[in-house]
Amino acid sequence: MQENSDVDVLICGAGAAGLTLAIDLARRSISFRLIDKLDAPFAGSRGKGIQPRTLEVFEDLGIVDRLAAVGGLYPPQRTHRPDGSADESQSFVIEPPTASEPYRTPLMVPQFRTEEVMRERLAELGHRPQYGCELAAFDQDAGGVVARLVGPDGNETLHCHYLVGADGGRSAVRHSLDIGFPGKTLGIRAIVADIGLDGLDRNAWHRFNEDAMERQIALCPLPHTDLFQLQAPIPLEGEADLSVAGLQTFIDDRVAGRRLTVRSVAWASAYKMNARLADAYRVGRVFLVGDAAHIHPPTGGQGLNTSVQDAYNLGWKLGAVLTGAPDALLDTYQDERRPIAASMLGLTSNLLENAKKGDMRRGRDVHQLDLGYPESSLSREWPERPGGILAGDRMPDAQLTGAGGQPRRLFDLLAGPHWTLLAFGANGELPRSGPALRIHRIGSSGDLVDEDDTLRDACGLNAGDVILVRPDGYVGAILGNADRKALEPYLAEIGIAS
Repeated sequence: MQENSDVDVLICGAGAAGLTLAIDLARRSISFRLIDKLDAPFAGSRGKGIQPRTLEVFEDLGIVDRLAAVGGLYPPQRTHRPDGSADESQSFVIEPPTASEPYRTPLMVPQFRTEEVMRERLAELGHRPQYGCELAAFDQDAGGVVARLVGPDGNETLHCHYLVGADGGRSAVRHSLDIGFPGKTLGIRAIVADIGLDGLDRNAWHRFNEDAMERQIALCPLPHTDLFQLQAPIPLEGEADLSVAGLQTFIDDRVAGRRLTVRSVAWASAYKMNARLADAYRVGRVFLVGDAAHIHPPTGGQGLNTSVQDAYNLGWKLGAVLTGAPDALLDTYQDERRPIAASMLGLTSNLLENAKKGDMRRGRDVHQLDLGYPESSLSREWPERPGGILAGDRMPDAQLTGAGGQPRRLFDLLAGPHWTLLAFGANGELPRSGPALRIHRIGSSGDLVDEDDTLRDACGLNAGDVILVRPDGYVGAILGNADRKALEPYLAEIGIAS
């Protein structure tokens, strides 16, 4: 039995992960507070790459078109040689959308723009982050969490059912829980800065000194701004001068023979690259998401994306448990997301080693479309399937036709906080449709038509099969016609009355 609380969930940290969780809880009518110890929103562009799978998440949250409007495709990389010549190449593969994968090319959006769009969406749902409010301490027991906050109006005690630490790599929540954060410092220190710069055209990502790691410098135009993002390795020790004059001297030293003028510095940071993974993502009623749980080198644009998808995974599970699902459902958050982060740490570290050698190519491995949860306890198949789409896989998009004759995109039907049951030509009784579960019969007597069985064949399904899609777009269960009786206990496990 949960005690009375001021809110259901306290989210500490209003970056991309915290905002994703807040939007998802808001659309589920789950009460929460979103706080951040900073006095104002993050102002930099550090996590500027949004991968295709995250674009699918953002479509579900209602912001993908807004992000595309303030972002752009990655420009080609222009590698400048000392003699004044240059090579140009596209490091990110640009591919057209398909029926099953509507987003196949990363989008570049400065992080401050991404979070601005997310705050706008959150405001539409009736909520805003509270800045200048810090978590000072907390205690938890079987009934809930008691958090002590310090803000502009003084001290406050807040009671909540769950606490989520989305408070970055130096997470106070993680430290309070004494969760280990093993990994390593990668021996690279770098500057990243958003600067107003004259002297370079804005139709390429400019790179200099690729043959000398210690003198490399990259200048990338940020879409729909007058800024360039500067990235460059610097010595491990010593003070970094991040002023206009300091960065002017820095650029003059590394880009000889060109007249580049630094007009302004909008944001700048010097940091050491790390690869670390928290030993646990959950302790009782407290969870870690995003950089609080894992930190990556920036190569491959995986950090922000993995963080957003952490929150997307946790949000629907918190919502389900707070409305009656068994608490054990929350254990699947760590079971599913921690292996993903471990894999991403390996990928980004390998990409960093390639980058040191001048290889900046990025392929499908960074798109995150092929990630899934095949080993999850939530992934079930009756009977076991030899191929095709499997439980735990990302559900592909598809073009269907409504019984009324109009086109119906599958992702539009999946969008929202509910589970979706797709019955392919299945006759007989199905569970009741309701707020938590929407049901679509696909076939000549159903509400949807799969022309020429295109979706069914692409997924390797048989007539009579049903497929249950989770709120986060992954396949939960696939059942053959003879095994449909297993659906009722599965729904009970996830808190849905059949």
